[in-house]
Amino acid sequence: MRTLLNVIWLVLAGFWLFLGYLAAAALWCITIIGIPFGIASFRIGLYALWPFGRTVVAKPGAGAGSLIGNILWIILSGIWLAIGHAVSGVLLCLTIIGIPLGLANFKMIPISLTPLGKEIVDLDDPRATYAAG
Repeated sequence: MRTLLNVIWLVLAGFWLFLGYLAAAALWCITIIGIPFGIASFRIGLYALWPFGRTVVAKPGAGAGSLIGNILWIILSGIWLAIGHAVSGVLLCLTIIGIPLGLANFKMIPISLTPLGKEIVDLDDPRATYAAG
């Protein structure tokens, strides 16, 4: 079922969201200071390309640097990517088949706003089980 949802997702929303994250990554990587943000954008873009079967967990060692970086990210990139997820989610929820995909879009808004200090893991990963329980 995950594969079927991922294929439908890829066609309807994933590819376009991935392109948005890829554009943000390219813009961030223009400067040396922005390279960590570009890597985070690319990492989330891959998650946006094929999201079902994976989840987001907090990194245990993230501290003040992640907080400051996330504030900068929200202002320069995060708000625009979150708007993309919100618009895509609303459009997908207009159809019965698209409702699970729209909900997945809404689930991705928090990581699109604050990606630093978070990690994307498979649902089979023990960290995913620990974070859920």
